Amino acid sequence: MIQTQHLHEVFDLTDPGANLIFGMSLEEARSRVQSGDVARVREIEGHFAIVARHGHVVRMARSLQLPMRYFIVKQSEGPALLVTHRIDAIRQWLDDRGLGNQFHPSYTRMVPAHHVTEIALVGCPDPNPTYQRFFAPRRNTMPGDLNEIGARYIGCLAGEIRKWLVSLPASESIGVSFSGGIDSGAVFLVLYHQMCELGLNLARLKVFTLSVGARGDDLEQARRFLAELDLQLYHEPIDVPLEYIDLHETIRIVEDYKPLDIQAGAMTLALCRGIRERYPSLRHLVDGDGGDENLKDYPIEENPELTIRSVLNNLMLYHEGWGVDSIKHSLTYSGGLSRGCTRSHAPLEHYGFRGFSPLSLPNVVEVSEGIPFIELTDWSPEKLYPLKGEIVRRGIRALTGLDMPIFPKRRFQHGVVSDSILKDRLPLDPAAYRVAFQSIHDARAAAAR
Repeated sequence: MIQTQHLHEVFDLTDPGANLIFGMSLEEARSRVQSGDVARVREIEGHFAIVARHGHVVRMARSLQLPMRYFIVKQSEGPALLVTHRIDAIRQWLDDRGLGNQFHPSYTRMVPAHHVTEIALVGCPDPNPTYQRFFAPRRNTMPGDLNEIGARYIGCLAGEIRKWLVSLPASESIGVSFSGGIDSGAVFLVLYHQMCELGLNLARLKVFTLSVGARGDDLEQARRFLAELDLQLYHEPIDVPLEYIDLHETIRIVEDYKPLDIQAGAMTLALCRGIRERYPSLRHLVDGDGGDENLKDYPIEENPELTIRSVLNNLMLYHEGWGVDSIKHSLTYSGGLSRGCTRSHAPLEHYGFRGFSPLSLPNVVEVSEGIPFIELTDWSPEKLYPLKGEIVRRGIRALTGLDMPIFPKRRFQHGVVSDSILKDRLPLDPAAYRVAFQSIHDARAAAAR
């Protein structure tokens, strides 16, 4: 007969300061997670990653921007639950206590975004988590009027940015990670508009574009974007040497091996390093992460697992992957942006920035899921791809009166500066990323021994 053991302790190593919660205290938000009431958890606004214990049950919940991982630790006095943001933090905690031989990256678990993950405090055998969705936006709720869709989408973005702005100290500078693409362009213009509306000091605003070795497509595009709107005053190119783009260092920090996410993470690391060298005390950096997921702007033909029907028929496919009920769901990595959030979060954390990705907030995602994509595209990828630019352009005009420039999308648009630089510093073969990831893990395991 198998005898179970109650978990002895819960070690919460998550950073309370990483949470960005609007309209309530962290204590109130934690009590909502503790209750397990998904309707109350949905009312938490902002970005968060929260652990709460209620009797013999631990509940964890997170939004898209912040990663959260957990691990069952075997101890002589009883098993323990360890929760943190990173894989290497779990490994270091185990090493420090002489328990490093228990570690393997695949034994760590990522809490999927938009769900309350519940673990009963019983170990040996380890308990399986259960999931309750706290964010379930209704799909196809809006009429097929692009003007109305754009106004609602950008209007919601403006509301979220406004909440964030009023939460900041009035003296602190604000940086924008800016490529001149649709998402970073929309975030910058809405941020600029809201600062004007609130009467805030525009000297606080800085717009950063990465240039590597004095070249890069993003820099040219960003300059064209700002010149057309006569907003060049806020632009600060960040030129870094080619050596700042490093595959192994990126994989070590981002803790993943998905090529597009590592490519994006490599450029974000280089940008953050360059900004930090210029501005040692700057804290707040805003980006357009989540915009591609919201408006389904990925090349479907490049992913053999996807069709236009799978993209348009599945709730938040690009945000969550195939979902926790799917056989394809990975406990170790989750899916979609829920997994890929580390491409932005980890580089910013590494260089001491507090990031803000307003397009990935639940309220904005909820509006995007209400767009009638099937009606607007009639299942045609050729109609889907330009839809994002039309929606955002119309929404920006409705909110600000500005005619936002829309440029053709390049293959790598996660803040990446050019295909040529990627080829110089990052491999095109996806297998190379797995090999590099494995070599980093092997080196860590050898060091622990």
